[in-house]
Amino acid sequence: MEITNMENFLEYYEKIRQRTNRLIAVIPPKYMDWAYKPGKFTIADQIRHIAAIERYMFAETILGKPCSYSGCGKELADGYNEIIGYFNEKHEEALAILKKLSNDDLQRKCLTPANTPITVWKWLRAMTEHEIHHRAQLYIYLNLLDVKTPPMFGLSSEEIIQNSRLK
Repeated sequence: MEITNMENFLEYYEKIRQRTNRLIAVIPPKYMDWAYKPGKFTIADQIRHIAAIERYMFAETILGKPCSYSGCGKELADGYNEIIGYFNEKHEEALAILKKLSNDDLQRKCLTPANTPITVWKWLRAMTEHEIHHRAQLYIYLNLLDVKTPPMFGLSSEEIIQNSRLK
């Protein structure tokens, strides 16, 4: 998918974020510090990571600045409300930067943290893929904890099968 129009991209990206928010909304606060094994991201780390990478890696490099991502630990936000607040705040900051981009800006190059030039529209596509990747991990975490998660597009797999049967 090539991104050629910022307005269309921002509408699409908002839908990506709405699906992520629906999932985050079902996380019980008592599980925020849970990880499937020591040394791996906790649920809170996953949420802080999505937020910090969006703001301090993707948005900064699009501005032509070096990546300033420094991790996703508790020093950024600790406690359920603080983590959700941080997640929303960093998203709004990133959106403020993205909303200033023109359609022409989509064709210019920016530098990734690996010093690799990439076209801005491809970097935006990578940003959405990054969020989707971590949202999928959150789904797995919550399923391991037996937390009921919202269906991605309104119906569960079982409901789709039920609705697909010939009568």
